[in-house]
Amino acid sequence: MQFVDGGRLPFDRGWFAKRVQQVKVTLPETPRERNERLHEELSIACNKFGIQMGQVDWLSFSTRLYRDKQCIGLVGCNQQGLWYARRTQLGCNQFAHSAEIAVASLGVRVKAAVAA
Repeated sequence: MQFVDGGRLPFDRGWFAKRVQQVKVTLPETPRERNERLHEELSIACNKFGIQMGQVDWLSFSTRLYRDKQCIGLVGCNQQGLWYARRTQLGCNQFAHSAEIAVASLGVRVKAAVAA
């Protein structure tokens, strides 16, 4: 900050950094942070069931799920934080509190462990 007469106000970096951290904690999650969190949760669920995700629609956070190149359904997360899944494009949504439960609602079974 600079005064009219050319003087300067000292800038305390420590106070500023501390204040930024205090305010940052109170801010809501950004859309990008939300998408990253949801993508991670869905990736974990897909790995558990041995299925693949299609291209993610980042605006609505939804995608198709595939097993052996065959579409088994659509899954996404709405603005209220509820996961939904449906077998067909025009099918009825089934809601769940986690990506894993939403994927399981499509009738997908957990991938069998390979014996060593």
